[in-house]
Amino acid sequence: MTRLSKSLEDLGRNNEAALICFITAGDPDIGMTEQLVVEMDRAGVDAIELGIPFTDPLADGKTIQEASERALAHTITIDTVLSSVKKLRKTTDVPIVLMTYCNPVMQYGIERFASQCGRSGVDGVIITDLPPEEGGEWIKHARKNEVNTIFLLSPTSTEERMESVGRQATGFIYCVARIGVTGAQQSLPTDLKQLVRKIRQRTDKPIGVGFGISQPEHIRSIVNDVGADAVIVGSALINLIQDSLKAGKDPLEVISKRVAQLKKATRRNG
Repeated sequence: MTRLSKSLEDLGRNNEAALICFITAGDPDIGMTEQLVVEMDRAGVDAIELGIPFTDPLADGKTIQEASERALAHTITIDTVLSSVKKLRKTTDVPIVLMTYCNPVMQYGIERFASQCGRSGVDGVIITDLPPEEGGEWIKHARKNEVNTIFLLSPTSTEERMESVGRQATGFIYCVARIGVTGAQQSLPTDLKQLVRKIRQRTDKPIGVGFGISQPEHIRSIVNDVGADAVIVGSALINLIQDSLKAGKDPLEVISKRVAQLKKATRRNG
C-alpha cells in the first residue's frame, strides 16, 4: 500500500477528506518547490501534486500554463522533479503525486519513468491525457513499482469510461468538477453531486474532486454535500505564491497559513 492509499484510508476512518495541494515543480524555482512541499506538510496537507512542466498542457488554464512556462525557463525536466522528490524523501513522508502528459512520458520511456518514480519515492502519477483503454503498459509498470495510477473523469465521461476507470485506477479517481481547463473559480457546478454519485455507483475507489476549487466553503460543500473523499486545490495556490512574491511577502508563510485554513474545512459534519 502506498503512502497515498494509506493516508486516504486513515482519513476516511477519521471522518475526514484529504486535502491535496497542487503546485508546479520549478515555479518559481526548484528550491522553493522543495521548501513549499515541506511547509505544506507541516501545515497539514494530506498529499501533494507536483506538476511536471510541459510545453503544451492542454488541460491547464492560464495560471498553470504560466507556471509551466516559468519552470521551463529554468530547464526543469522529469529528472529534475524526480531528483527533487528523492531529496524530499529524506525530510518528509507526505504522499507525492506527479501530474504530467503522455508526450513527455513516452519520450522518457514508460518503463523507465515508472521505475524511476518508484525509486524516487513517488506515490502516484496522473497522466492527464492517458485514456484507460490505452494505459495497459503504463499500469503494468506502475504496479510493478508500487506507484498508483490516477485517472480523470469529467462531466462528459460515459458510463463505460467510468466503469473502466473504476476498475483500473489505484490511489483515487480524479473527478474533474467542470468542463474545460483548470483555474480558480468562485462557485461550484450545480451538477457536481450527481456526477460524484454516478462514479460512486460504479466503483469503491476514493474520489477526489478538483478544477476550480479555491475557497474553504468550496471544500466544505464538496466534503459534506457532494461526498468526495479528497479535494484538490491548485491554481488558487499558484496565484497566491505569485501574489506574495510580487508583494514582497514570504510565500512559505502565506501558503502555510492558507493550507491550514483549507485543511480545517475537510472535516465531515457529524
